[in-house]
Order: sequence, then C-alpha cells, then structure tokens
Amino acid sequence: MIHWHWLRWHDLRLDDLYDALALRCRVFILEQGPYLDPDGVDRHCWHLLGRDEAGVLQAYLRVVDPGLKYAEPSIGRVISSPERRGTGLGRALVAEGVARCLAAWPGQGIRISAQAHLERFYAGLGFEPVGEPYLEDDIPHLEMLLRSPR
Repeated sequence: MIHWHWLRWHDLRLDDLYDALALRCRVFILEQGPYLDPDGVDRHCWHLLGRDEAGVLQAYLRVVDPGLKYAEPSIGRVISSPERRGTGLGRALVAEGVARCLAAWPGQGIRISAQAHLERFYAGLGFEPVGEPYLEDDIPHLEMLLRSPR
C-alpha cells in the first residue's frame, strides 16, 4: 500500500525533502552518472511522494508548473526505489501524477522529457513522442506529450 503526498515546495517537511533528494541521488546520480540534480526548478514544482506503510519513500516525481519548462505542466524526476522496480509502482506513480496534473490544470496536456529507452512505458500511459531524440546529461531523451483530454 502506497500513501501519496502531493505538496508544494513550501509545504515539504525537511524529512520529505531529504528523502526525495536521497532517492533521486541514489538512482539519478549513482546509477546513471553525475549531473546537477538540484537544478533550481524544485521550488516551482508540485512534489508527489509515495510512502509505504512504514513511511519509507518508495516513489517520487515532480511536476513543473506550466510556463517554466514547457507551455504545459511537465512531469519529471520520475523515480521508484530499486527494490520496488518491476512491481507496477512506476506505472502507479505516473498515473497518479497525471491525475494530479489534470485536476490542477484541466484542459491542458502534459509534456515530459523521457529517457528514450522508456518510450514504450510512457506510450502505455498515453504519451506520444514529439520531435527527435536528443541527449540530456549524456542520456538519450525524447520529448513526449499527453494530449489534453477534451
């Protein structure tokens, strides 16, 4: 059972922030290579944290407000703990993030910068590729769009 917490930057507790940055560091930096993860955007985001029954952070994503990165809201920093991979938690996390975006910004699409090897995963959630692949932090990425459900 995962308990979802949808918080703005100023509503994050210190433990929330620490747990999110620790999980992001564990996967994005230790597994994928060095880059500057705290990029100055976190202060302008919603943060979705998924904690298990014991309160341990198992999943996280952030949603960048429309107009900061793209015209649409943008889901990013999508992560589930390595121990929970393959359990469907990643799909549940993104589905919860999409639902929160659609509630916060009705009538808008959602744009992401997905790692290219995850194209099928995101396509299974309704995202469509837009444009050509590109390198971001030396990892092939693809811009994808979930069109507004009108």
